[in-house]
Amino acid sequence: MREIHHFIGGVSTPSGTGRYGEVFDPNTGRVQARVGLADATEVDAAVQAALKAQPAWAAVNPQRRARVMFAFKRLVEARMDELAELLSSEHGKVIADSKGDLQRGLEVIEFACGVPHLLKGEYTEGAGPGIDVFSMRQPLGVAAGITPFNFPAMIPMWMFGVALAVGNAFVLKPSERDPSVPVRLGELFMEAGADQGMDLKGVLNVLHGDKAAVDAILQHPAIAAVSFVGSSDIAHYVYLTGTAQGKRVQAMGGAKNHGIVLPDADLDQTVKDLVGAAYGSAGERCMALPVTVPVGEKTAVALREKLAAEIETLKVGVSTDASAQYGPVVTAQHKQKIEGYIQLGVDEGAELVVDGRGFSLQGFEEGFFVGPTLFDHVKPTMKTYQEEIFGPVLQIVRAESFDEALALPSAHQYGNGVAIFTRNGRAAREFASRVNVGMVGINVPIPVPVAYHSFGGWKRSAFGDANQHGMEGVRFYTKVKTVTARWPEGDVTDSAFVIPTMR
Repeated sequence: MREIHHFIGGVSTPSGTGRYGEVFDPNTGRVQARVGLADATEVDAAVQAALKAQPAWAAVNPQRRARVMFAFKRLVEARMDELAELLSSEHGKVIADSKGDLQRGLEVIEFACGVPHLLKGEYTEGAGPGIDVFSMRQPLGVAAGITPFNFPAMIPMWMFGVALAVGNAFVLKPSERDPSVPVRLGELFMEAGADQGMDLKGVLNVLHGDKAAVDAILQHPAIAAVSFVGSSDIAHYVYLTGTAQGKRVQAMGGAKNHGIVLPDADLDQTVKDLVGAAYGSAGERCMALPVTVPVGEKTAVALREKLAAEIETLKVGVSTDASAQYGPVVTAQHKQKIEGYIQLGVDEGAELVVDGRGFSLQGFEEGFFVGPTLFDHVKPTMKTYQEEIFGPVLQIVRAESFDEALALPSAHQYGNGVAIFTRNGRAAREFASRVNVGMVGINVPIPVPVAYHSFGGWKRSAFGDANQHGMEGVRFYTKVKTVTARWPEGDVTDSAFVIPTMR
């Protein structure tokens, strides 16, 4: 059986712990590989490799670091088909989604290629008598990223792209459910360095593990910053544990994104947007849109009818089926969890309009498939509304007014993303201003910001003060040093004992 190793110090490194996780092919339900799970000793080996490599990497001027990022981008693009197929074979998302996963990560790499500009500090000439003040951004040292299964390419690149460009070394712990693509990214980064005549062993390390590895990362004294994406409970744990150790921590959690549909919305386009956002990638996205809120009875009736008809046209298939809209979910356990939520919705009294349970694909009967599911008359008091299902389940929560619709995402425990569908500019502007959510789409169902802005939710969707990528990422992975300089002229005086003032 294929065994997936760590990538430490530029070398493929088998785990010596004797503990392994199984990596499935979600299309067939069969185990295709096993991955070694690190302990604290192996985490320390990765950190020591990073510590050894970081000073020389930080000493490389920003323009040359940018050239490495350019070379890395070219290498990933050249292997897009290979990487997408590998990603789909372990995650289950269709090839087109896997290429999107890679492309959205590469957009952050493109942003990081501008690091010479991003690291420019501030300068004040003549802040005092003969005194100039300037600031510079310097790397923290060693940073770490803990990433989820649903975007095994994009989210690692969101993290290490910026962290490496500004001069840090990085330790990446991807999900043990689909670990192969992150390892390939580590290898390609090494190759990018070689293309530029640099030996980058230890600059980017990838190790696999479960809670033991996560805790070792959070406790390691040499790791200065930790970035995390996953469920809210674990995000909260990572934030509390990491900050208690004096680390910078950004921890992104779960979501329950809403799509508000006003009576004047273009329903045909809105339905296509909702179906794509709710069921794409089998709903396994923190920016999926699993709740839609039609305003007014007439809107609700029409929306439900059109949604049910559109869902009937969806094709669920294996990852390699180019005509499939989405594929299987990641594991049998996750399939069981989703189907449990569907039954809970029925038990809570919601109306099950389309039931995706029991979906079977001929020739792939053991695959982890869940059909598209639609609920109507869901109430805010229901557990299925309050919690993240993370599967191909769309819930209709009816509202009588604009204010009632606005209140639903604003009051929810999660505040990652929200969308409003309308032709009314004033209503859209008011909604965007008032809604208590971190990312807003106006006729955009999945409002993930472009790479030169930043990604981050509110409430239990994010812990910490910094968002992902963009200038927020640059600030997170650097520290500011401010220098006050004076060049003496003439005789030495006693003024050296006095704090300079701005007289």
